[in-house]
Amino acid sequence: MYYIGYDIGSSSVKVALVDAVTGEKIIALHEPADEMAIIAFHKDWAEQDPELWWEYICTATKRAIKEANIDASKISGIGISYQMHGLVVVDKEGTALRNAIIWCDSRAVAIGDKAFEEIGAEKCATHLLNSPGNFTASKLKWVKDNEPEIYKNICKFMLPGDFIAFKLTGKIVSTRNSLSEGILWDYKENKVANFLLDYYGIDTALTPDLVDNFTNQGELTDKASKESGLPVGIPVVYRAGDQVNNALSLNIFKPGEVAATGGTSGVLYAVTDKLDSKETSRVNSFVHVNYTTERPIVGKLLCINGAGIQYRWLRNHSVVDSYENMNRKASKVPVGSDGVVVIPFGNGAERMLNNKNVGTHFLNLNLNKHSHGHLCRAALEGIAFSFVYGMEIMKNDNTEIKVIRAGNDNLFRSEIFSNTVATLIGHEIEIYNTTGSVGAARAVGLLDGDFEKFGENIIKNDHVMTYMPLKNNEPYVEAYNNWKKELELIITKK
Repeated sequence: MYYIGYDIGSSSVKVALVDAVTGEKIIALHEPADEMAIIAFHKDWAEQDPELWWEYICTATKRAIKEANIDASKISGIGISYQMHGLVVVDKEGTALRNAIIWCDSRAVAIGDKAFEEIGAEKCATHLLNSPGNFTASKLKWVKDNEPEIYKNICKFMLPGDFIAFKLTGKIVSTRNSLSEGILWDYKENKVANFLLDYYGIDTALTPDLVDNFTNQGELTDKASKESGLPVGIPVVYRAGDQVNNALSLNIFKPGEVAATGGTSGVLYAVTDKLDSKETSRVNSFVHVNYTTERPIVGKLLCINGAGIQYRWLRNHSVVDSYENMNRKASKVPVGSDGVVVIPFGNGAERMLNNKNVGTHFLNLNLNKHSHGHLCRAALEGIAFSFVYGMEIMKNDNTEIKVIRAGNDNLFRSEIFSNTVATLIGHEIEIYNTTGSVGAARAVGLLDGDFEKFGENIIKNDHVMTYMPLKNNEPYVEAYNNWKKELELIITKK
């Protein structure tokens, strides 16, 4: 038997098939071949047609079944991961009324900021564990204010994963996970945050009914079976936003465990059982996949916009043709890059810097002394230092850090980057070879609620290596303090 998992990103839709007993990956692929288009009618807007997500899911599913050469009737369950914070609105027939407003759209920033100010920081911190921000609820308010003809025809609003589950099952339902990712969950009252919808003047009847994760959330319809190639009647049993699902994929379930992502942007996602937040404007909190009323487990997420994009920029604007060659040059330069400092925040406003856009800075260059290798090492160190700086913020937000687990992606393939982070935080970094779609497929097996067994299978199937903190941490501490001093000088001038 097999499980199938989907990961609906903004660049592509990924699909994976895994063995239902062992969790071993059978196949993983994506559609389309090129990146999906993001529609931007105005500056800072970002939209996608949700029907295209479904079209790519159907194409990718048929490909996966054919290329894996399996009997589709042996696929017994579906898991879904999806781009977080998006908004899909449908009419009573389930037809999308407009393009989805996706995660990187910032049209609702002012709406969320005003709500935070008028509702109050204390209530937001104790009930939402977040500022309303530029999330799903605020985007729905934007539709109400700016597209009243569309708003009056809305039957339900959904997040992207809810929409795909609807296309599969014909049922419009959501989960606590999904609603929390839209800043629509009241942690204190353990229910939908209707007070925020009331504040926005949004009809609370537009909220989908709730179902639990790791249960039968709806079964595949005849129509969906014909379009996708999946067998009629198999259940959708799991859905979670991509960063929450990434944590599940890396066996992150217990307080002190942290998932890290080092792609274009960087993400730290730490699990905690403490339902309070002192950093609602810099750190986001979401219902984690093993959250229960009796033991509420929350994931705290911190995003670093200026991460891998900085190293990519350096590669694209230099004579070095690969990351491997850049890493080789960097390895010949001592810790601290002989005083060169790179501040990597050049990818828009940084939430962890209180939404300041400080830009990228190359500091202390000596044209008679420093080489391209110094720039490469200083860039890697600067990105690593930004992760450490983010962890300091998270620790200030009642977050414990015991171990970091990361996917085997670009930044974590660099020994300089991973050794720097591990040494400065004093904890090991475990590297795993897994993906979001594989994690979503494996999550179908959590119908039995055995998170320990689930985690053991990840360690057995996916562990690549572990970076241990280096014993001589003094050069790293000195370099980090120099970097931090330069950053804070720049922040004060903004």
